[in-house]
Amino acid sequence: HGLKPHTQKAAMANATAAPSTRWVVQPMRSSSKGSTVMVSFIVAQATGRTANSPGAEAGEGVASRAAEGAGDDMTRTVFTHGNVFDGDRNLPPGTAVVIEGPAIAEVTTTPTIDVDDIVVDMTGRTLMPGMTSGHFHTTYHDVGGTQLPFGLEKPPAYQAYQALKNARLALAAGFTSIVGASCAFDVDASLAAAIRSGLVVGPRVCPASRDLIATADSNDVVPWWWQATGMGVVRICDGPEEFRKATRDEIKRGAEIIKVYVTGGHGVLTPKHTISLAPDELRAVVDAAHGRNARVRAHVAHKQAILDCVAAGVDIIDHADGLDEECIDALVGAGTFVLPSLYLPLKILELMGDTPGADTLGFSTETGQDFGSMCAILGRAAAAGVRICVGDDFGANITPHGSYAKELAVYIDHAGIEPAEVLRWATRNGAALFGEPDRLGRIAPGCLADLVVVEGDPTVDIACLDGGISRVMRDGAFVTFD
Repeated sequence: HGLKPHTQKAAMANATAAPSTRWVVQPMRSSSKGSTVMVSFIVAQATGRTANSPGAEAGEGVASRAAEGAGDDMTRTVFTHGNVFDGDRNLPPGTAVVIEGPAIAEVTTTPTIDVDDIVVDMTGRTLMPGMTSGHFHTTYHDVGGTQLPFGLEKPPAYQAYQALKNARLALAAGFTSIVGASCAFDVDASLAAAIRSGLVVGPRVCPASRDLIATADSNDVVPWWWQATGMGVVRICDGPEEFRKATRDEIKRGAEIIKVYVTGGHGVLTPKHTISLAPDELRAVVDAAHGRNARVRAHVAHKQAILDCVAAGVDIIDHADGLDEECIDALVGAGTFVLPSLYLPLKILELMGDTPGADTLGFSTETGQDFGSMCAILGRAAAAGVRICVGDDFGANITPHGSYAKELAVYIDHAGIEPAEVLRWATRNGAALFGEPDRLGRIAPGCLADLVVVEGDPTVDIACLDGGISRVMRDGAFVTFD
């Protein structure tokens, strides 16, 4: 893939050497029709740096190089002597994974290693598919601790830089794909385009719209006397025609997922039983989005709204507080994705306390009940076939970007889910949510080589993911975090 060690001996040494060792990147010319194809390269370096490392918080050190397209003599990378979690289960001991170009070429217990191969000794480590954060706010930073209006705290260009920093933090933490859950100023679409073109390095991005909400609801918190007209993260609509037009316009601006608020609750001050959208408004959004090959995700925090959203054709249910057996049957039947996002409510509960008279910080005292109910039913939902994914409201002042692995630990520590099942949510299910179930989220021949090297075994101890990501591969090339 253009990463040419000078000798096989150097390749073997560099693959297992100290973090300061760096690969030499040499451009290679494509032989296809004699044309020169410029592709984005990420310099391979075993740094051991993660999202929690000094400097990584600032989004520093993700290096890229432009190189000419790789030719027929692409160097292969071979991962050997480690544990392999393929997105569903641990493969037999001794399994090796062979990478050619951007894809996985072979998964075998009897690898053939050529003299020019880059061999990575995985002893004591686990190779797993890159994860997907399915509820990602690229422009969020210190939400709840900054002055309103929401999404207008900084100029658009500043928020674009903030989004790039946050996306790089996700990549450093092993999340090679992110699915937007709303952003300011159409930043998701531009970030996705910049990463696709190789202008900047980052994870794969499925771009989201602003929050489409009704007047006087949830995040419509700008005082009326400010007479503010900027949209920021929030776009106010009333009536089916306004919601339909806004949906079409957000798609024109590059959104592939339209975000709506159907109820209050789960992190917003509006009570959870508040119905935010009328049925004809919700149907207008779904019809307009699906008519243009976009999807709809909805903030939902009580049972009837879950059922209404499934009936209306909503593709993704965020939070799903109030989930019960009837909802599970409906979700499985429709194939709807669910993102519980339980890390934020846990942090809210920790701040509120659980003693009588505790300061609720303006949040409903039902937060604890909803958290407990969701933890109790998640296992049954997963066993029934609900497509559960991970992702949370990172970027709030109590859940900063970079702390993504802590959400996964919540499902194990509080809901009793097995680590391997949570990893399936993050890999296999996440790939389906992203829209690439056959190319991402699995370690199998033909899949894209978006891979993560973890110190230890996260199928035994999920905490390995929190600070234990040693290397990240994207499209068959290692990412460098200096």
